[in-house]
Amino acid sequence: MLLTTFDPFTRDFDRTIDRTFGSAWRTASAMPMDVTRTEDGLVLRFDLPGIDPASIDVTVDRGVLTVGAERTEEHTEGEKPVVRERVTGTFSRRVRLGDAADSAKVEAGYQDGVL
Repeated sequence: MLLTTFDPFTRDFDRTIDRTFGSAWRTASAMPMDVTRTEDGLVLRFDLPGIDPASIDVTVDRGVLTVGAERTEEHTEGEKPVVRERVTGTFSRRVRLGDAADSAKVEAGYQDGVL
């Protein structure tokens, strides 16, 4: 079986974005987020597949929600990666909730790879 991936447009685009914005854009791609408004407030959902729940850190400070997580490499001794597209390492996202946000009401749960 031949397993290859090659997309010159994406590779060049990624390099340009890295040079322009640094690695911050990769954090967003490593932790995509949806936000919805409900009668009770806001619901933020972060995709975090393959994350050890113990590595997830959620804090609110001065109206800023910070979500941090770590994804480690998953290969055993003797395995040699051929293609790596999943982002590994430590990353975080910050979301400004506003001064009116009540940090005491912030709740978090992790199920099926979604925080």
